[in-house]
Amino acid sequence: MDGRSWLMLIVLSVLWGGSFFFTEIALVDLPPFTLVLGRVAIAAMILWWVVLLRHIAIPHDPKIWLGFLVMGALNNLIPFCLIVWGQTHIASSLAAILNATTPLFTLIIAHLATQNEKLSRRKVIGVLTGFVGVIIVIGLPDGMEARISNVTNIATLAPFAVLLAAVSYGCAGVFGRRFKNSPPILTAAGQTSASSLMLIPLCILIDTPWNLPFPKTETILAVLGIAAFSTALAYILYFQLLNRAGASNLLLVTFLIPVSAILLGVLFLGETLALRQTGGMVVIGLGLAVIDGRLIGRKGNQQKSPV
Repeated sequence: MDGRSWLMLIVLSVLWGGSFFFTEIALVDLPPFTLVLGRVAIAAMILWWVVLLRHIAIPHDPKIWLGFLVMGALNNLIPFCLIVWGQTHIASSLAAILNATTPLFTLIIAHLATQNEKLSRRKVIGVLTGFVGVIIVIGLPDGMEARISNVTNIATLAPFAVLLAAVSYGCAGVFGRRFKNSPPILTAAGQTSASSLMLIPLCILIDTPWNLPFPKTETILAVLGIAAFSTALAYILYFQLLNRAGASNLLLVTFLIPVSAILLGVLFLGETLALRQTGGMVVIGLGLAVIDGRLIGRKGNQQKSPV
């Protein structure tokens, strides 16, 4: 990748890593569904504005809008709500580490659901290594008995909620390939709009936002930040970088997001990570590196875009 692509990659990791930071701030005043609705609704408005500026034709085929509905559920509604709920019980930095397992689940789902993306031996090793890292982060080996006995304590399920969000992202990654001929910004605008519509009744029935006190200024700014920067701008930058650097190079952002989230959490939220969690993050990163192929000397990719 050239210097500009590296800069875009770092900025994208900060934008996505910042979503965990903004969420932690906004959760002080807002319940999960209300926060997620604010995120996707504002992002949808920004993305539709970009669609109109670029004079992209809006589709009229109901099948396309049904696809947006499924993508909105898999890529926004389900994972955003699970991560936000998880962050009511665990630190933003830990949530970011667990969310870094998304490529692992994507590979498994693609292997099961497609004919042309089967797991190779290298990818199997990478996936297994990544899941060892997950076990280290969550601490199952030394706390399995306690976790089983405390399964009724809903807070113990928070790390698994974030992992389930990663599974949902993986499903979205496989399902979303049917939109390869659609303008990416249009798909992003469509799915955020669809998830906004699905969230409205959930927000009304569960959060009853009219009973909430008016949010503080920092909460409003956090919602604007996660919507405008960590969602709308991140989508735009993501698709630009995908065209410039290719999918394999873009996988590197998965390594950088937890680092960005941890730095923001430690510097501004006073969070700390246990040594076990840091070690688990390193093992997850190692698994992703094995999947990507860079650690085993894959040659000749510098001038070739991945397919």
